Order: sequence, then structure tokens, then C-alpha cells
Amino acid sequence: MFAWYWLADLCQDHQIPFALGHALGMKHIHGAKTKTDKIDAAKLAALLRGGLFPVGYVYPRARRQTRDLLRRRSFFVRQRAQLLTHVVNTNTQFNLPPLTKKLTYAANRTTDLVDRFSDPSTRLAVTADLGLIDGYDQQIAELERHLVRHAKVDDPVTFGLLRTVPGIGPILGLTLLYEIDTIARFPEPGNFLSYSRLVRCVHASAGKAKGSGPKKVGNAHLKWAFSEAACLMLRSCLPVKSWMQRQARKKGKKKALSILEAKIGRCVYHLWKKQVPFDVKRFLNG
Repeated sequence: MFAWYWLADLCQDHQIPFALGHALGMKHIHGAKTKTDKIDAAKLAALLRGGLFPVGYVYPRARRQTRDLLRRRSFFVRQRAQLLTHVVNTNTQFNLPPLTKKLTYAANRTTDLVDRFSDPSTRLAVTADLGLIDGYDQQIAELERHLVRHAKVDDPVTFGLLRTVPGIGPILGLTLLYEIDTIARFPEPGNFLSYSRLVRCVHASAGKAKGSGPKKVGNAHLKWAFSEAACLMLRSCLPVKSWMQRQARKKGKKKALSILEAKIGRCVYHLWKKQVPFDVKRFLNG
């Protein structure tokens, strides 16, 4: 992945035109029996000449490292969650009384938790998990402070507007800000929703639907962000919760939640493009 980063920066430094090909699009186009570098280069040149080259987005150098740091923070959070799960599963494995307090909070991870276990090896394993969790807490908090400071410099207005949407806090706002980069690269809301994995692409022939496209084409980080935003919005916004209940009665809970995710995605698109804050009435009536 970083090879093309280096090549793109090198071309930019020397003012050489650079075109990034979409890997999946290239795979679908190439179907020759013989495959060599010479044949591939000729095909790519023909695609460029004919305007059929599947172009990928070259993320700007200025924000690239901040986006990668944000993704690294997400990796640390997942590792921390695995450690927390291991502690809870170990407690269940030994048939001990269930933990009544959430271990995500440092105040609940006391020495009493380790004292539950009598076996020395188990105690050491749990102690190691808790030590790593404390280390992750410190590192994640430091990364989040750094990322918020950068967001307030890179695009403070958009970052503030994103956070006006119920359910979108600092972390989801950062994810949207740095994964999208600029909303102008999407000509229509449908393009943005497709990139965010919020809509399915229909396959049709002779006027009849023949299924849909693959689910995992697009940005996985945006799909996660909108899924989280939908669940958090239902907790914090009563009008949306009432709307969700009506939709769930008509179409089922799963389908209604997917509709809400796409609705939030469309809201973020217009909010960003028009630089206006969130309006719950327009959101529900749109």
C-alpha cells in the first residue's frame, strides 16, 4: 500500500502527472490469457487514452499520516477490547460470580478482580491483561488528544458541524473527517453512500433484477462509523427513536437500521457540502 504513496509523492515533487488505478477495477478489466508487464502497460495506456481507466483517489499528503494514525488508534481499541473480553471469559470459565461493573472503566479494574482467582498462573494472566489494558488506555488517550488538535487545525468548521449530528462524537467525527477528506470528490449523494457501503448496487438484465453487488466494496471505516452513529443517535434523539420504531414495525428492525444509516450518510453529505448544522426536522422529513 505504501509503495504507491511513495510514487505519488515522488511524481508530485517532480510535477509528473500521476494516475492511481483502482485495484478491483483493474482486476475486472484484465482477462488476457498471457500476462506480462509489457502487456499490462499497453492495456493501461489504452485505458488511459480512451478515458476508461478506473481511477482511485490519491489521498493528500498533508493529511495522510493523520488518517493512518487514526486507523492505528482503532487497531489499539480492538486489541484492548480483546483483552477485556479475555478477562470476562476467564471469570466465566472458572464459574465465578459474574462481573457487575464494566471493566472498560479503570476504576472498576481493582485488585479484587485478580483476587477472584486462586490459581497462580491464572492470576498472572489476568494481571498481564489488566496491565496491557492500562497501557492501551494511556496510549489511546494520548492519540485522541493529538488527533483532535490536528482536526481543529485541518478543518475546524467541518469537524464542528459533524459533531452537531446526534450520535457523532469526537471519534466518529474524526473518522468521517479524515476518511472522507473532501466531500467534493463525490458528485452526488449516491456516490458517497456507495463508497460508504450504505447502499447495495443492483445487478439487472433484461429489466429484471439479478441480485446485487458485493457488500465489501467501499470504505470499511466509514461503514463502521455510520453504524455506530445510528445506534448512538437512537439513544440520544427521541424524535429519531420514534421514527425508528415506526420503520421497524413496517420493514423490520434490521432493514430499518440500514435505512437510518443511509439517512445519516445522506445528512452528512449535505451538511458538509452546504456547511450547515444538523436539523432534526429536515433530517426526518428528508
